[in-house]
Amino acid sequence: RQADGRKVLRSSIREFLCSEAMFHLGIPTTRAGTCVTSDSKVVRDIFYDGNPKSERCTVVLRIASTFIRFGSFEIFKPTDEYTGRKGPSVNRNDIRIQMLDYVISTFYPEIQEAYSDNSIQRNAAFFKEITKRTARLVAEWQCVGFCHGVLNTDNMSIVGLTIDYGPFGFMDRYDPEHICNGSDNTGRYAYNKQPEICKWNLGKLAEALVPELPLEISELILEEEYDVEFEKHYLQKMRKKLGLIQLELEEDSKLVSELLETMHLTGGDFTNIFYLLSSFSVDADPSKLEDFLEKLKSQCASVEELKVAFKPQMDPRQLSMMLMLAQSNPQLFALFGTKANINKELERIEQFSKLQQLTADDLFSRNKKHWKEWLEKYRVRLQKEIESVSDADAWKTDRVKVMNSNNPKYILRNYIAQNAIEAAENGDFSEVRNVLKLLENPFQEAEGFREVNEDAEEEGATATAAACAQETRSRLPYCSKPPLWASELCVT
Repeated sequence: RQADGRKVLRSSIREFLCSEAMFHLGIPTTRAGTCVTSDSKVVRDIFYDGNPKSERCTVVLRIASTFIRFGSFEIFKPTDEYTGRKGPSVNRNDIRIQMLDYVISTFYPEIQEAYSDNSIQRNAAFFKEITKRTARLVAEWQCVGFCHGVLNTDNMSIVGLTIDYGPFGFMDRYDPEHICNGSDNTGRYAYNKQPEICKWNLGKLAEALVPELPLEISELILEEEYDVEFEKHYLQKMRKKLGLIQLELEEDSKLVSELLETMHLTGGDFTNIFYLLSSFSVDADPSKLEDFLEKLKSQCASVEELKVAFKPQMDPRQLSMMLMLAQSNPQLFALFGTKANINKELERIEQFSKLQQLTADDLFSRNKKHWKEWLEKYRVRLQKEIESVSDADAWKTDRVKVMNSNNPKYILRNYIAQNAIEAAENGDFSEVRNVLKLLENPFQEAEGFREVNEDAEEEGATATAAACAQETRSRLPYCSKPPLWASELCVT
């Protein structure tokens, strides 16, 4: 980007809104203080496709206890034997000791106090704590369908916050392999890989802390603590999302994975289906079940949506060439693609072909079967909850209360952010404020919610801006699954 160091309005609004959205969801994060837009402009090639455009420069004031990251400790890295690259402060162990002392004494004072006379034990306790915090953080992300987009070591906070909102995205249709970053060609930071990549980053932090913390100690901590803490926190949160508030059973993990598999098979909207489950009746009343299945139907992908989702991305000739290359010259093929990407494209073609023959009734019938099977398992599990309490009515009230405080109705979907960005680019910031106000209460019904009317003179609103704002107001409700046009949005 010509190394001009400037941020633009589009990405600034996204960061401003999402950091606040995450805070109100109860997820550790940096905050947004303010967003200031300049009349200065820079040229950006948004999609790296040779079609640059002029955009307004903007500054986001970000707030956090510290912006030190895992990557901050990698400035001391010795020369890499393969790349020849090294950290700018290689061999400056004095600085590393000073920085580590600062981090622990300032942000982990209880650890500093407990191990003041033994630096190795102190550093081990610190590494154990940041390992657990990171595991819990990514578990929270997974439970709301949040995808960070660029989880390198420089985007991992040393105090366990969500940091650096770049090409993030909240997942709409549940897809475990969802990639929110349009420039992540290999899916390194896909939704289902986030726990694994955060663990990998902790491994890199461990390497950067040598010799202050010997690798054999940190690696053992990582293996013993990370997966256990992630699974524990993830399952605790998922139990709350499903209203399993009384018992903790081994079978719960399977129930969660089968729910996600059902969502995947039916193209279910991750956020809205979890929100909907609080209204599921434990009573085995066929008419209530039919009503509920109708509600679920509206949150599953239509044939049209699935066709967009599974539309082949490669030209048939290109795919044919890649397949031949994979056979004839694997080394050359490795420069252009991977077998996993090719297999995924072949799966898309197969799915797309099947969708051509599928009717809306066929799809509903198929989806209904999948949901009936899972809901019966869910009902049986809820029945065990009821049998363990003395007051079933009080349990039902508590169940709904817990579910509604753990399953957001409103998240910052890409299409919602895009509407706010388009209005702001036309000089009207009222939609940004509307969305911000909504995201401050993500778990509540927005009854009585009205757009925030800004003083026209203060905003310098123009006729164009007003028309844009009116168009924004006439769009879908904020809790709707995305319209078809949103599938064209690409965040890099």
